[in-house]
Amino acid sequence: MSTKKQATLSHALIPILFLVVILYLAVFVFEADPHIPLILAIIVASSVAVFVLGYTWGELEEGIIDTIKLAMQAILILMVIGSIIGTWILSGTVPTMIFYGLQILSPSIFLLATAIICAVVSISTGSSWTTAGTVGIALLGIGVGLDIPSGMVAGAIISGAYFGDKLSPLSDTTNLSPAMAGSNIFDHIRSMLYTTVPAFIIALIIYTILGLNYAGSEIDVSQINSITNALSDNFNISPLLLIPPIAVIIIVILKVPALPGLITGAILGGIFAMIFQGADFGSVINAAHYGFEIESGVEIVDDLLSRGGLDGMMWTVSLILIALTFGGILEQTGMLHAVGRAILKLANSTGSLILTTILTCIAVNLLTGDQYLSLVVPGRMYRDPYKDKGLHASVLSRTLEAGGTVTSPLIPWNTCGAFMMATLGVHPFVYAPFAFLNLLVPLINIFYGYTGFGVRRLDNNK
Repeated sequence: MSTKKQATLSHALIPILFLVVILYLAVFVFEADPHIPLILAIIVASSVAVFVLGYTWGELEEGIIDTIKLAMQAILILMVIGSIIGTWILSGTVPTMIFYGLQILSPSIFLLATAIICAVVSISTGSSWTTAGTVGIALLGIGVGLDIPSGMVAGAIISGAYFGDKLSPLSDTTNLSPAMAGSNIFDHIRSMLYTTVPAFIIALIIYTILGLNYAGSEIDVSQINSITNALSDNFNISPLLLIPPIAVIIIVILKVPALPGLITGAILGGIFAMIFQGADFGSVINAAHYGFEIESGVEIVDDLLSRGGLDGMMWTVSLILIALTFGGILEQTGMLHAVGRAILKLANSTGSLILTTILTCIAVNLLTGDQYLSLVVPGRMYRDPYKDKGLHASVLSRTLEAGGTVTSPLIPWNTCGAFMMATLGVHPFVYAPFAFLNLLVPLINIFYGYTGFGVRRLDNNK
């Protein structure tokens, strides 16, 4: 067996800096997709691992597969969500939600209502993905119909969805974070209330102010009428078509595993398509596989409803797999930990330790493309330093969520960012400035770290 070298910061910086430069050139200069630049970064990382650190390709492949396994459930869910979107549009479920929403919600309260609705659904289901893939799609359509920028609407959807995702005991990340930090879920949730609730309240205030900007403007009634007419002309609109999303929410609340629950939603969509829209079995299969397409003569409606399908998620799935391959190499060879060790040297106080943890989580999100790794790797890395500084494990667990969970949908090649982009049809760089909860939670955690407010310490008497 060949002797392996321990990865240092200089080793790690070679593929990392290459990735930053190549992604910048591809995405921002040449407006290309990030897939091939990521593959080039994989080649560079593999070369460093094999020719400099002494790893074999078999060892790298083992790390890649182990990393992909962590996100495999998320990938499968993403594929099923694609089928749900296709069948729910074909069945008229999504058009019905948009149709009624345009008649009920007004521009002045829409962003506020969107964030609250998504928060309620997400707390109930424990899933930001389920929230975005069900009510999120409909709310985006309503917002566009009310002439509110799609990035603003998507930001409100993301904020509400991740508020519930962070605080729901049904959420996978809400369970994973305390497990990595050595806390328990109830201490973890109580600790997050200090940071997440203020962030959400501030976000709601901002959404209210933004909504007031649209209150005085004239609603384009003709545009709303053209949308609702196009929907009613092409679909049989009925309140009964709201049963599939309600059923999925109930299924998730009853703690049915995610994949069977979501597949049930897709099947219900297909059944309702045949009952209410007169679709045949072949049309249902095509919608579930390739998505739904419509030519209504109204461009907004066509853009909103021509989407979904298993095949429509393959761009996103391939991006996730490539990003996870890069992250797996960095994790397997210790290059990721080398970066963490270098950053940890800067943490001299409680505030700097929390800041360092959040920056590490964000870096893992950027480099590995997976929110689970952004919780697992820093969680293992900082568990002892937090204990050494006399900090309760719940402080670390909530900091992991602040740096890992809420920032993941803001990164296009991350599993969460890619999912939201594919589901909502809005690029993360477009909605990120309006995802106020996701931006505020890390900042509030850092503020608490330097002021000491809400920072629980270990009881030395126990």
